[in-house]
Amino acid sequence: MKTTLNTKKLRSAAALFAAAALPFSGLTSTNSQAHERAVAAQSADVSVRYKRVSIDGVDIAYSEAGRPDAPAVLLLHGFPTSSHMYRNLIPALSDRYHVVAPDYPGFGQSEAPQRSQFEYTFENYAKLMERLTEKLGLSRYALYVMDYGAPVGFRLAAKHPSRVTALIVQNGNAYVEGLQAFWEPIQKYWASGSTDDREALRWLTSLKATKWQYTHGVPDISVVSPDTWTHDQALLDRPGNQEIQLDLFYDYRTNIPLYPEWQAYFRKHTPATLVIWGKNDQIFVADGAAPYKRDLPDAEVHMLDTGHFVLETHAADTAALIRDFLGRSIPVQKAEQ
Repeated sequence: MKTTLNTKKLRSAAALFAAAALPFSGLTSTNSQAHERAVAAQSADVSVRYKRVSIDGVDIAYSEAGRPDAPAVLLLHGFPTSSHMYRNLIPALSDRYHVVAPDYPGFGQSEAPQRSQFEYTFENYAKLMERLTEKLGLSRYALYVMDYGAPVGFRLAAKHPSRVTALIVQNGNAYVEGLQAFWEPIQKYWASGSTDDREALRWLTSLKATKWQYTHGVPDISVVSPDTWTHDQALLDRPGNQEIQLDLFYDYRTNIPLYPEWQAYFRKHTPATLVIWGKNDQIFVADGAAPYKRDLPDAEVHMLDTGHFVLETHAADTAALIRDFLGRSIPVQKAEQ
C-alpha cells in the first residue's frame, strides 16, 4: 500500500497548476509558492456555475464546471458539509472534465423538505442522485465519494456498474474495520432507537463538533480556514435541521448490511480506484482504507498526514493525484477533443 506521496509527481503537478493557471485556496504550506505563481499567472477563465433542478418534487442545488461533452466526474459530499467542500477541487479538474457536485436535501443550498414530507435516508439520497445524473445526461461518470458520499455513491455504483468509469474514495467507508470508537454511541442508538440515545448524539450538530471535524488530526490547524466550520454550522443551525441530521445518524445503520454487496461489486467489476485517506481521521479511521486492496488489488492507496477533510489541507496534492489517476483511467485525449 502506498503510504507517502510521490514527490516528483507533486512537483510536476505544481508546475501544471501554474501553467494551467488554476486558482486555489487552502493549500498546504509546501505548495504555497506554486499557489502564488498560479495566482500571479492566472489567465484561464474557470467558470463554476451554481444551478438548481427539481428532482421528484425536491429542489436540488448543484455546482457545475467544465465542458458538458467532456468525461464526467460526480462529486458526492459528506457530513456536515455540502458541495462547498469541493470549491477548490472543481476548478482544478474542470479544464479536462465535466464536474458536477450536488447538495443532498437538507444540506448546502438544496431544499430541506419537512420530515413529514420527505424521509431522510441514504436510500432516498441515492435515488435522487440517480435521477439527477439521468436528468443531467451523465450516462457515465467517475465517482468521488467522501463520508456520507460513500453509501450514496456505492449504491449507485452497485446498481449501475456500467455507468461508473472510475472510483475516487476519500475517507469513505465500505468496511467494518473503518467503524471504531467514534461510532459506539451511534451504534448504541441504532440498537435502541431510544429518545435518550438520540439526544446523546445532538452534540454532533454543535459548533464545537463541527470545528473538531475540520481540525482534529490536522498537524497545523492554521491552514484550515474558519470559514469551513462557520459555513457548515450556519446551515446546521437552520430550524429543523438538527432533527434531519439525527434521522440520518439513525439511518446510517442501513448501510452496514450493504457492505458485502458493495465489496462484491468491487471484486466483480474491478473499477479503477484511487483511495485518498486522511490517516489521522477519527470518524472513518485509517483501518478502513487498507481493506479496499482486498477486493481491488490494483487500487492506488495514499495515506495523507491530515484528518477527516483532506481537501482543506491537501487540495493541491489531492488534485494532482486525481488528475494523474483520471488521466490514466479515462484517457485525457477524450477530455480534450
